Amino acid sequence: MEHIEAIKEFGGWLNRYRHRSQACDCDMTFSVYLPPAAAQEKVPAVYWLSGLTCTDDNFRVKAGAQRYAAELGLALVIPDTSPRGAEVPDVPERYDLGQGAGFYVNATQSPWARHYRMYDYVTCELPALVEANLPITEARSITGHSMGGHGALICALREPERYRSVSAFAPICHPMACGWGQGCFKAYLGPNREDWVTYDAVRLIEEGAQAIPLLIDQGTADEFLAQQLHPASLERICAARDFPLTLRWQEDYDHSYHFIATFIGEHLAYHADKLRETRTTETATKPAAR
Repeated sequence: MEHIEAIKEFGGWLNRYRHRSQACDCDMTFSVYLPPAAAQEKVPAVYWLSGLTCTDDNFRVKAGAQRYAAELGLALVIPDTSPRGAEVPDVPERYDLGQGAGFYVNATQSPWARHYRMYDYVTCELPALVEANLPITEARSITGHSMGGHGALICALREPERYRSVSAFAPICHPMACGWGQGCFKAYLGPNREDWVTYDAVRLIEEGAQAIPLLIDQGTADEFLAQQLHPASLERICAARDFPLTLRWQEDYDHSYHFIATFIGEHLAYHADKLRETRTTETATKPAAR
């Protein structure tokens, strides 16, 4: 882990790191905000997954999340959206495939399979790295936007034991049914649609994923709502399966970081409550020291 940047914000530190990723077989860059409380004790973390074309820089500059994280005592862990580098396959003429569009899957198809293993990176490698080297506990929550909202949902649905809570902003809820998802899934996972199911939130719930609370904010003026995001499909399957979904329709909000910045404080407070509840329960049930 090479520490390449440190900026003081709201009494804590916004840090950027570079490391050689085994999962993605390339150098990866990520950011971590450590709140003031991290100077005295380890703190829980909220993982933020960004959307198409983004890096870790978009969220940390535009969302205004650090102020809330400082007040709540939360670390923010902000990975990149895909592997990067001259040796990493890309389609420069497309924004929705290749670098910047990792889709948080483990690719199985050539030439993508060697590097595009963002699912393993986000769920396993990155948490192990930051928890071993920074004052961050194993208590994690996850959230994200658009493609990153899709990532947050599938990570939590597939591995609910890893996360205490999950939320999303305008997520791609049913990627098997939209152009963005179909294009990337066919390239990364191959033409057999059954191989796509484990990376689709709607299908995971349909197939019997463990019922965990989902919090989603969706703007009604989102330019990608009708063709790409499909929250209505998620709403229908959750209703059919009695799956706990809170889908908040936010009138006149679009797909931008203006939307995210408006509601990020509520999402972080939601995650802080869930992390606090779990820690309180664990403390109450822990045997007394002898």
